[in-house]
Amino acid sequence: MFLKVKKCFQWFADIYANRRLIVNLANKDFKMRYAASYLGAIWAFVQPIVTVAIYIFVFQFGLRAGNTAEGVPYSLWLVAGMVPWLFFFEALTNATNSLLEYSYLVKKVVFKISVLPIVKILTALYVHVFFIGVAIVVYLLFGYTLTISLVQVIYYTFAATALVLCISYITSALVIFFRDLGQIVNIILQFMMWLTPILWRLEDVDIIPDSLHWIFKLNPIHYITSGYRDAFIYGTWFYEKPLWTLYFWCFILVTGIMGIFTFKKLEKHFADVL
Repeated sequence: MFLKVKKCFQWFADIYANRRLIVNLANKDFKMRYAASYLGAIWAFVQPIVTVAIYIFVFQFGLRAGNTAEGVPYSLWLVAGMVPWLFFFEALTNATNSLLEYSYLVKKVVFKISVLPIVKILTALYVHVFFIGVAIVVYLLFGYTLTISLVQVIYYTFAATALVLCISYITSALVIFFRDLGQIVNIILQFMMWLTPILWRLEDVDIIPDSLHWIFKLNPIHYITSGYRDAFIYGTWFYEKPLWTLYFWCFILVTGIMGIFTFKKLEKHFADVL
């Protein structure tokens, strides 16, 4: 076990050594995604604004969802959960297909292909940071007072990035040999949106006993989305949930080791299959 952990640290040390390459590729990837459109990369920032506006209009003014038990408008509660979810969805989807998209780099012997999933995650992170800013503006426009607990967004963004990175090392390696995995991941993510939960609250569903809530909380994405809501709304700090915080980072450790060794074991076959 110690040897495996040591190899993981070496793996990330190599990635850190290539940090400039990662940033350059991410900037290029971000620009190329919208290169064919007239407004270019502006579309990447228009999308979060439109997404937030649609959810507020539908739930706050269309369905008149009202407020949560704490008196927070449902649309604001929803936005706080959607911000990390949309980042996770986009980052994992794109990172899963990163080796296929950059197949010409995978075939280069001297290229460090382990950075490719990170490039896609960093590209999604650019939009995510802007999305957080949009959410903050929306909360202020609704007259909601944000507290110092909002700084936890930095911690939970790091946690979300770590989670998607660990998972993507598994999915990006396997999709080379099983191309349908990309579609399967997409379908699983659609189920996960409802199981996390994003659009509904565990506390408001009577058919799920309180004694069974822990099953839903085993989903590591729940730790992140509820953390964003703690940061924006409830003011609860992550260290006030020590057991779930410990569980989450143990999950990251196990998944990260699995991801790195899966990627490393299959890496030598990538060029041949592509």
